[in-house]
Amino acid sequence: MSETVELTEQEREADLSPEQLQQLVGLVDYDAEQDPFPVTGWDAVVFVVGNATQAAHYYQSAWGMTLEAYSGPENGNRDHKAFVLRSGSIRFVLKGGVKPDSPLMDHHRRHGDGVIDIALEVPDVDKCIAQAKKAGATVVEEPHDVSDEHGTVRLATIATYGETLHTLVDRSKYDGPYLPGYVEKTSTFQKREGSPKRLFQALDHVVGNVELGKMDEWVDFYNRVMGFVNMAEFIGDDIATEYSALMSKVVANGNHRVKFPLNEPAEGKKRSQIDEYLEFYAGPGAQHLALATNDILRTYDELHANGVEFLATPDSYYEDPELRERIGQVRVPIEELQKRGILVDRDEDGYLLQIFTRPLGDRPTVFFELIERHGSLGFGKGNFQALFTAIEREQELRGNL
Repeated sequence: MSETVELTEQEREADLSPEQLQQLVGLVDYDAEQDPFPVTGWDAVVFVVGNATQAAHYYQSAWGMTLEAYSGPENGNRDHKAFVLRSGSIRFVLKGGVKPDSPLMDHHRRHGDGVIDIALEVPDVDKCIAQAKKAGATVVEEPHDVSDEHGTVRLATIATYGETLHTLVDRSKYDGPYLPGYVEKTSTFQKREGSPKRLFQALDHVVGNVELGKMDEWVDFYNRVMGFVNMAEFIGDDIATEYSALMSKVVANGNHRVKFPLNEPAEGKKRSQIDEYLEFYAGPGAQHLALATNDILRTYDELHANGVEFLATPDSYYEDPELRERIGQVRVPIEELQKRGILVDRDEDGYLLQIFTRPLGDRPTVFFELIERHGSLGFGKGNFQALFTAIEREQELRGNL
C-alpha cells in the first residue's frame, strides 16, 4: 500500500491507517487527477425508517454505534427527525417523518425501512456533476452551498436505480458535526462494561437489487457516468441453487473504497431472493451493506449477545472435505467458525470470513453482512451456494419461495 494514499477525514477520525484499510476493504492506489468523476469515499448511508428515535437506540444498543448529531423539531426541522451515528469510518443517518405529509412518510409507506441515499465524498462536486450531465444522468439537485457557523458544504444529488440517490458531498471547508441544520448530540446510552470501542470499522460494499434485464444498464451507468471499473461478474451456475438463481456484477470507484455489486433475478424453478426483495421493497433498492471488521468472531459474539439474528449455516458446510481442502489454514480453527455459522472463502489473493444477518426490519428486504478480509478482494463466490440455500430456507418459512 503506497504511503501517498490520502485518508478521508472520517478514516482519520477513526484512527485507521492505509494498511488497515487495505486489509479491511481492499483499498488500492489510483490517480484521481485522471478521473472525470473522482470519488474519495463514502460520506454517509441515509436510511428512511418508521421510527428514527427507536432505530437510533437500536443501532447504539445492538450495533455499538455512537450518536454524533441530530436534526429535528427542537432545532427548526419541522418535517422529520434525523440521527447521525458513527462506527469507525461509517456514518449512518436515520430519518423518520414527523409531519404527516412529510415526503419521508410517503417513501416509508412504499418501501418500508431502507436506504434512500448513498452519499459519496468527492473533491469537486461541480466537476462530477458536469461529467454526470455529459453522460446523461438525472441531476436531482444542482451544486449548491449550505453554510452555518462551522463553515460551508458543497452538495449535489444524482438519481440511480429505483428511488436511490447519490448525494455528492465536499465538506473540505466544514468542521461541524455533520451538515448545516444538525446539532452535535450525544446519548445517555451506556455500553456494557468490557464492550469494544466499536464492532465494525469501515463500509466494504453496498449491494443494489434491480429488475430483470436491468443489471447491465446500471453497470453501464456507473461505468459511463461515474467512471467506475468492473471488478467481478457472477452469472449462470455461480449463483444458482436447485430452486432459484440470480446474476451479479460488481463495479468500484478508482481506489476501491466504494464498491457496488448489482444483482438481478435469473430464471429458476422458484422465486429468488431478488424477486422477494423487489416485491416487498416495491422496486429496486439497496439490499445489503457489508460492514468490515478486523475481528469477526468478537463482532459476532457481541452482536449475538445484543439480540442480532444471523442466518444459520448447516454443519455439513464445515464437514465438506472439498471445502476444508480449498480454504486451507485460516486464522481461527474451523470449529470456532462452525459454532457461529461464519462462512469462509479463499481466492488467489487470500481469504475472507463472512456472515449475514436476517432482515433487519419487518419486510424481508435490507440486511447486513459482516466481512473480515485477509488479502481476498472477492465477495465470497465459494459461499454463494451455501448462502442462498440458507436464504431460501428463510424465504420458505416466510411463504415467499
